[in-house]
Amino acid sequence: MTVKISDYTLDLQRLMQQAGFSSLKALSQTTGVSELDLIRLRRGLALQMRADTLIKISQGLKISITELLATFAPGSVELPQESASAEIAEEYDRLQTQMQQQRETLIQEFQQQTLQILESWMLQWPTAASKAQENPQLSAVKLLPLLRPIEQLLREWGVEAIATVGTSIPYNPQFHQLMEGTAQSGEPVKVRYTGYRQGDKLLHRAKVSPITSKVPET
Repeated sequence: MTVKISDYTLDLQRLMQQAGFSSLKALSQTTGVSELDLIRLRRGLALQMRADTLIKISQGLKISITELLATFAPGSVELPQESASAEIAEEYDRLQTQMQQQRETLIQEFQQQTLQILESWMLQWPTAASKAQENPQLSAVKLLPLLRPIEQLLREWGVEAIATVGTSIPYNPQFHQLMEGTAQSGEPVKVRYTGYRQGDKLLHRAKVSPITSKVPET
């Protein structure tokens, strides 16, 4: 009794050519699969090979594992029909469009909520700034209440100041940035510009200067 051995040499050569391989040796070196395994594939023994070996070959040939098995082990799998592929592509496009629309809706809602919080500032700040330019004697303290909407917005977003400007605090290089001089961790420094963090995320380090202690005169 003669055992018929399948021969998929032409199929393998076609796929190799499409993927840019000129020989079994080149395909073997790229995929890390032995030439013996490639010969076994060519002889129709794909179903007797390890799954990871078949995956490496399919990746090297730049085809799916389904297409690989459909070529070298006909009947073991079914390739998706063109109509099914078209339906999948259509569904993918629909989901992409839906996601884009949802994203745009979320952005619009976010912008609308932000504008509502800043509404009083947007309406009053330009006038207040204009009056301040016309009257340099106008106390800046009177302008501070107009900044409350911005402070409210920062609170809504969970943004908080690291330290208050002008205060003396222990130096922490994780949260503070020296503007001049040097300081060791824990030494007192003065806050020149406040920093910000949002939850556990550091947004900006507070800018500080070392406090030089005066040596008493003798």
